[in-house]
Amino acid sequence: MSGTDNEQARKTAEGLVHSSGFGNEHSTEAVPGALPHGRNSPQRAPLGLYAEQLSGSAFTEPRHSNQRSWLYRIRPSAAHPPFTRIDNGHLGSAPFTETVPDPNRLRWDPLPEPAPGTDFLAGLWTLGGNGDVTQRAGMAVHLYAANASMTDRVFSDADGELLIVPQRGGLLLRTEFGLLRAEPGHVALIPRGVRFRVELLDAEARGYVCENYGRPFVLPDLGPIGANGLANPRDFLAPVAAFEDVEGPVQVINKFCGNLWSATYGHSPLDVVAWHGNLTPYVYDLHRFNVIGTISYDHPDPSIFTVLTSPSDTPGLAGVDFVVFAPRWLVGEDTFRPPYFHRNVMSEYMGLIEGAYDAKTAGKGGFVPGGGSLHNMMSAHGPDRDTFDKASAAELRPQKVDDGLAFMFETRWPVTATEQARTAGHLQKGYDEVWQGLERHWGSGE
Repeated sequence: MSGTDNEQARKTAEGLVHSSGFGNEHSTEAVPGALPHGRNSPQRAPLGLYAEQLSGSAFTEPRHSNQRSWLYRIRPSAAHPPFTRIDNGHLGSAPFTETVPDPNRLRWDPLPEPAPGTDFLAGLWTLGGNGDVTQRAGMAVHLYAANASMTDRVFSDADGELLIVPQRGGLLLRTEFGLLRAEPGHVALIPRGVRFRVELLDAEARGYVCENYGRPFVLPDLGPIGANGLANPRDFLAPVAAFEDVEGPVQVINKFCGNLWSATYGHSPLDVVAWHGNLTPYVYDLHRFNVIGTISYDHPDPSIFTVLTSPSDTPGLAGVDFVVFAPRWLVGEDTFRPPYFHRNVMSEYMGLIEGAYDAKTAGKGGFVPGGGSLHNMMSAHGPDRDTFDKASAAELRPQKVDDGLAFMFETRWPVTATEQARTAGHLQKGYDEVWQGLERHWGSGE
């Protein structure tokens, strides 16, 4: 991709407008008169368009969890040739059976630089996951590294929704619903089955993806916190209608039950001229997260940092949570301020978008932007030795933590790492050593 192409994509991205609100009923048309009035599927849709409903939930689910949008497009999605299997590349899906779940703590450096001409889809690399895509349960952790935009092809994932976490380089997401811009520090969500293309705003892009096979992400309940706090619904931005009227071959790649399938369309499927509904892609700026924390003593449980949650059949036990450790003040008195040592019934994959994380040593061989760690259920973890020593002796003045942005995918089931993740050259050796040297203080009078 040339610098001119990057500049054009960025110019397009910087001029975008949005419709705001998480779970709102949005209504938008790229051409006046494209939306019908008073009904969803008139005998003849306006402007010669086709009416089509996209359902993200069963028809009979309760109203509060029912997701659907009506799309008014140039050609119906049903007008396509057969799909054929293609190679999955480095993309894997649950059930992950090539290795066994591992109780050991694992940590990786960033992905190696990709080969020239690698786009977002080709650059997806699966670290691991759990559940079963055919049962719509569980999740997968992917990373991506790309240096080219997707051209003449689009992608959709029938297996789950995709939560994209850019770490380096901005993305322009061209979806059936319109365009979104996702920069490092943002997250973008593409619902299950929605077709999209990724264009790069910079020469290179790198980041993380949570593929959620289970119930769609929602905002967590606030409980005793009250009516406000954490991620505010109005800060989630949905696209406004924008369409491609393109004739010519376009490769459409569909991830279905763990495999990639391809068909060549004679037109672009990103041809939705208008739409309305509550099923939509969106983007959210993590710096807008309203952090709730202690103003007396003790470090709160990390659940207080939950941005999005995929509920399960057990209240409070998520299929997957998305958690962010955003800039915040630490003021706890007589308190060990970094995250405490703990073992958890949940399994945690953690990544770093920028800066340093307050419980781990940064720099070469440490927890670095673009890297990640996996602590499966009941695997003991917490601050490394250097962090513990410094925090235990620190003067407890009010402290602003604003030099890093970390996140966590937390899931109810253990994450099984793929064989490529277990044997990767960027898997750090000797991760356990960061906790060695934590001295015995018992009997020392301290």
